Amino acid sequence: MLNWINLIILIISTALMAFFYVKSVGPAALEQKIGLKAYARCAYYRITASIFELIGIINYTLYFFFPIAFSIPQFFIWDYSISMVLSIVILIPSLYIMLKGLKDAGREALFPDKEHTLYKGIYEKIRHPQALGEAFIWWSIALILNSPFLFLYSIVWFPLFYWFCKAEENDLILRYGVPYNDYRRRTGMFFPKRKK
Repeated sequence: MLNWINLIILIISTALMAFFYVKSVGPAALEQKIGLKAYARCAYYRITASIFELIGIINYTLYFFFPIAFSIPQFFIWDYSISMVLSIVILIPSLYIMLKGLKDAGREALFPDKEHTLYKGIYEKIRHPQALGEAFIWWSIALILNSPFLFLYSIVWFPLFYWFCKAEENDLILRYGVPYNDYRRRTGMFFPKRKK
């Protein structure tokens, strides 16, 4: 019973995280409706999305103790040490890219600010380092927990983070206009563009 409750909460928390995150990346559009308080509202949405993401991580961990008997194995067929090595290989670059994005975005990572200028640092190469790193971290967690089911479930994060990024870019075009379109032309969404 607990295993099904945990899985249902995981699905609900994933959906609510997605809902609030998409709302959080639209301050410029929301500003047209409610004025400058849109930025504070979007910060609230971002924090709420982060809470649901944390609940998702807790659900992943609980799934290790309360798995569901699906037709896939409970654990990977290889030795656990292989899962740990694969997890570290994924986690180190993903965490680095995500944390570098957080550092270079500064306060704007959680609290949208109308006065904020376009980012520097890693953002001069790619537009969404936080999303890139974060999407892969879910696979790393699934490998640490040695769960094929969670590894497969983690695939859902890739289209979700892509959706988040597209929604954010639509708002950034509204917010910054031509400079943001120029920035998009010279940078890659997730990977640096090759110089011609």
